[in-house]
Amino acid sequence: MLKIGDFSKLSRVSVRMLRHYDDIGLLKPAQTDAFTGYRYYREEQLLVIGRITALKDMGFSLADIVRILEIYEDRDQLDAFLQTREEELTRLSKETEYRLTLLETARNRLRKEQHMNYDVTVRTIPERYAATVRMVVPRYEDEGMLWAMMAECKTPLVPAEPCLAAATFLDQEYKEENVEIMVSMTVRGSYEDTEHVKFKTLPAVKVASCVIKGSYAQMGAATAAVASWISGNGYQIAGPMFNIYHVSPHETQNPDEYVTELCFPIE
Repeated sequence: MLKIGDFSKLSRVSVRMLRHYDDIGLLKPAQTDAFTGYRYYREEQLLVIGRITALKDMGFSLADIVRILEIYEDRDQLDAFLQTREEELTRLSKETEYRLTLLETARNRLRKEQHMNYDVTVRTIPERYAATVRMVVPRYEDEGMLWAMMAECKTPLVPAEPCLAAATFLDQEYKEENVEIMVSMTVRGSYEDTEHVKFKTLPAVKVASCVIKGSYAQMGAATAAVASWISGNGYQIAGPMFNIYHVSPHETQNPDEYVTELCFPIE
């Protein structure tokens, strides 16, 4: 039999923690002196405390460890516990990696914004003939689904000069899913409509616009700057905002080379 101090040294678990394990029923001493209250452990309990420490290191809670020790000899049930924890840690790892990416992006943007101004101008985009696709997609990030549908056209599309490729966001509010978007590309010539691609003349529109150079991570700050400018200069928003992609992922894989014009129709 080992006194609690000796058991603590051999197991590398503090006396305080051993007492806590006793209190919650995780690891009871083999014997407790009724007069002195001293706790004594058997040598074979070192194996149990080793299991407890290993499970703690895997991230299991003490409540989980109590249940796991009850079925420890059942290899199938034990494997199920371990597999569930592995899936949780994998998911947590991906979430952590995503948050680290956001932090890195935010820090990079912060450094760039020290030298960044969002200059807003008022201009009129003239009437233009365009191939358009309008539909509801799961999320804003799925905008590419609409552009892919341009391939339905049997006759190759001839871009106008200049070619304005734009995405208009038609919902009156931000939506987490099922968002309505219309993409358009100005073209020359005449074409027949397909199931999803419709050719139409888009009317002239007066906009407050801001040209953004670089990644789409700037869109939030630029949108706020344009909205503030519109309010501060006596204009009102008169329709759904849209983006004109002057240089997009279609032309370059380097986000630093993107050129996007953020447009708000105004009156």
